[in-house]
Amino acid sequence: MNHVKCECGHVNPFGTVLCENCGRALAAEGEGNSEKLHDMRYDGSARRSQTYNKTIVDKVWNFFSSVKVGVWLIVITLIASAIGTIFPQELYIPSNVTPEQFYKDEYGILGQLYYQLGFHRLYGSWWYMTLIASIGISLVICSLDRVIPLYRALKNQGVSRHESFLKRQRLFSESYVDSIEKNVEQVKKNLTARRYRIREENGNILAEKNRFSRWGPYVNHIGLIIFLIGAMLRFFPGMYVDEVLWLREGETKEIPGTNGEYYLKHHQFILETYQKEKEKDVFQEAIDRVGDGSVAKNFQSNVTLYKKQGDSLPGEEPKLKEVKDFSIRVNEPLKFDSYAVYQVNYKLNELNKMTFDLIDKKSGKSFGKVVIDLLNPEKKYDLGNGYAVEIASYLPDFYFDDEGNPATRSRVPNNPVFVFKMIAPDRPKGETSFVAIQQTIEPNENNKYKMKFSGIETKNLTGLVVRKDLTLWVLGVGGAIFMIGLIQGLYWQHRRIWLKADNDKIMLAGHTNKNWFGLKNELDIILRDTEIQKPVDQKQLKE
Repeated sequence: MNHVKCECGHVNPFGTVLCENCGRALAAEGEGNSEKLHDMRYDGSARRSQTYNKTIVDKVWNFFSSVKVGVWLIVITLIASAIGTIFPQELYIPSNVTPEQFYKDEYGILGQLYYQLGFHRLYGSWWYMTLIASIGISLVICSLDRVIPLYRALKNQGVSRHESFLKRQRLFSESYVDSIEKNVEQVKKNLTARRYRIREENGNILAEKNRFSRWGPYVNHIGLIIFLIGAMLRFFPGMYVDEVLWLREGETKEIPGTNGEYYLKHHQFILETYQKEKEKDVFQEAIDRVGDGSVAKNFQSNVTLYKKQGDSLPGEEPKLKEVKDFSIRVNEPLKFDSYAVYQVNYKLNELNKMTFDLIDKKSGKSFGKVVIDLLNPEKKYDLGNGYAVEIASYLPDFYFDDEGNPATRSRVPNNPVFVFKMIAPDRPKGETSFVAIQQTIEPNENNKYKMKFSGIETKNLTGLVVRKDLTLWVLGVGGAIFMIGLIQGLYWQHRRIWLKADNDKIMLAGHTNKNWFGLKNELDIILRDTEIQKPVDQKQLKE
């Protein structure tokens, strides 16, 4: 059975509790219990989730239409988001260390567990995105499950309501008056003054105002859905970029997130600090507290932006066209297209090149210098006359692991160590030497030659963040719509007043979705200069 016909002749959708036309209680609620007040949240209209529960689609719909399910999804997401802030996300840890080692070294067992459970990359994980999507689905289904029957009920509501409907409203009064016409006219005059929209039918009145406030929660939902869509769009390629770029002085690199279209060359890094003798008196106390020259006043990177021209083969140097020179400072980013490059960090005097001499241990005679680029070392260095040096092993960031074996934490040369193979005319098979900064360890004490550390070259690094966000306008629209719905539902109330005149009797009922105290006060004004009694709050009376 798909429809329910009321005694008044109106055909209602299956599952409807109150007739859309006259308000008479249908079989689902029963008319016999006159003590029970009507549930007016959806004016008794049928909700899909409370009507159908047979197919898989019905069960999925009913699951996501539950407010409890939606609340639990939000709670779980909030808990997961909070856990994601306990330790820094992988994006914000130092680039010179592996995530696994960083969380283990910095936070111990908790950090290791944090990494193994995947919380170090929480906000991009599939399960976190599933939670966000589930909240969005819940919002959509919850809204549709409620807003459609509410819209239908309010659109189809009749003016002439059955007596049982009026008597089972929270605010109700029954009055016997001398003149029906005089009292009704005065009520209409007062309702008009209070900006009610009045409809009349067969001497009955329905006065209504602020119906739009009923849609406030659903406008909220629309705003949240748009906001969630904006958040999820950040994981679509080209919509959102938040990448870290470290550049050494003189280095040119592709700007991450630009698909190889833009490159950046770092010319010079400038650091200025507060100096006590040069600053105003207002800064003296702060400088004394942290130390003279310890607080950065300005740090900037002088760079050149390039744009790639045409296509290039793998391994081929791209053809670059200069776009502009710029000095990137804190809060003064380099902007181009939809991108912005911010100055966020720096590192002074990072190891760049190391110089060694191949010498005779007894005489100290040098057979040539080896200059090693620590970022891109060569495999073999030919010194001429039969002398050469090979790099058998290179550990840029040397340390001993848990088993006592030599290892490296990263590819950044924080603590470089080499295993050299030294080849000479009288040592064609070569000799091995383990060399660190100002330290040489020889596995064989009978070595004739050794590598002597003779110098080092450093460079300054600048830490930049590349950002692009094409979702901001979506987030902004979603937030604005959410606030509109919040104000719409918070500051206005949907108020309805029914008046039914019969012979010398007038029945009056009132309903509002919230602020019953305000409606009671307004009814006092509406009933002025009439013989109609003030409605009684039946719920309060029972309590």
